[in-house]
Amino acid sequence: MSDMYHQVADTSGGTGVVSNFRGPYSMGPPQADLAVHTPAIDRFGGRELGRVVTIGLVMVMALLRVLPRKLGQIRQRWSVLAAGAVVDGFETLGPTFVKLGQLVASSPGLFPTPLADACQRCLDEVPPFPSDTVHRLIREDLGRSPAQLFRSFDDRPLSAASIAQIHACVLPDGRDAVVKLQRPDIARRMNTDLRILHKLALVLARTKAGSRFNAPAIIEDLHQVTNQELNFALEAHRQATFRDHIGAFGDNRWVTAPEVYWDYCGPHMICMERMVGIPMDAFDTIRERDIDAELVLRRGCKAWLEAVLVHGPFHGDMHAGNMWLLDDGRCSFLDFGIMGELDSTWKQFFSDLLFTILFDRDYTRIARAFRRVEIFPAAMDISDEMVGQQLKMVLDPLLDQSVSGLNLGELLKQAFDIAESLGATAPREMVLIAKQLLYLERYTKALVPDYLMVKDPFLVRNIFPAAAVAKAADLGIQLPQ
Repeated sequence: MSDMYHQVADTSGGTGVVSNFRGPYSMGPPQADLAVHTPAIDRFGGRELGRVVTIGLVMVMALLRVLPRKLGQIRQRWSVLAAGAVVDGFETLGPTFVKLGQLVASSPGLFPTPLADACQRCLDEVPPFPSDTVHRLIREDLGRSPAQLFRSFDDRPLSAASIAQIHACVLPDGRDAVVKLQRPDIARRMNTDLRILHKLALVLARTKAGSRFNAPAIIEDLHQVTNQELNFALEAHRQATFRDHIGAFGDNRWVTAPEVYWDYCGPHMICMERMVGIPMDAFDTIRERDIDAELVLRRGCKAWLEAVLVHGPFHGDMHAGNMWLLDDGRCSFLDFGIMGELDSTWKQFFSDLLFTILFDRDYTRIARAFRRVEIFPAAMDISDEMVGQQLKMVLDPLLDQSVSGLNLGELLKQAFDIAESLGATAPREMVLIAKQLLYLERYTKALVPDYLMVKDPFLVRNIFPAAAVAKAADLGIQLPQ
């Protein structure tokens, strides 16, 4: 810890609350702190070997605990009991394995159904770390105790997840805030576990079942994403950037994200505005309050698409816990640990895809876009018109079917399935976008099943303004504010 760090943190003495406190990131994090340093995943030493023994013992014990239930003729399939035991082991082994369970739970088509179902438990909260650790972590980042920094600070966390936990506090000027604290020593622990999982994935990939879902690539992606999430300076920077861009077109006043309070941020903690509301999947509560859920979702999706295609970065983890309906009627994005950003070529690709689906169904445009970004080789002996015809045969029926069976995420997935059949592979950013669209459409199907996202020009009024206005006129609708 540098002298400058201490000089910044210790600007005022005394035991009371420091009213003019300015932490190490008061002017924003330095550029060096925004870099993601991802340690090698193929390194394997004594620490990993010792952890392998621990993992093996934990998993064996978890399976042995369910064995008496099977022998006792409990009417439950062994696959279900074993899957439950595996998740018991995940929870005992800690954050990396909980995160692996979350990945399995959110990708049920890739994994056996009993395991995917059992891993739903990993989406729940994990045990929090104690208050003395909370205080120590804050002192390490900001140089002072919570009592000196905040008018009030709640030692009981509002929530606890695999990488961090959230505490409510009140700033000296009376603003309600929350502090997101990274779990202690989490980077070393998670990278050790990820190296072990990668070794296991390489072995699994040699089996018939393992080769089907490319286990090494899954762990490598988890390794990359996890190390991005562990950089709290980068997360806070992206959150502030996303928030600043929401109003870039002079609208979207009903969409927001928490303001970052940089004076109280450090390398392992983020202090931000406290939001009050309910998750987007609190379907019964939303219905009881007689909220115009369709309008809320349209506004949120519109702002997100503008981040994807115009501003960047875009939110890459819009499960219900990260997308809230606030008490004042606004839609708020939360938790910016997973973000994506397209370069200009990929922005144009997705723009072409979206324009085709929303407006004119010129599928040769998508074929040209596939070739331009080398989703399939430029030298492949197949014409754009032929690819366009294949796309038309698959996508036209989907676009023309009833509302209940139609969604943009599935359309995007179908387009990539066709590309894959031609020997192409989809980049991570586009897979991430498809996943977020599926989240959004889950909310719309539950709250407003008659809403037709793939034919809503409001979503792209700032991206394709002329086409959106013309489409609205054709449909005889007025675009909302």
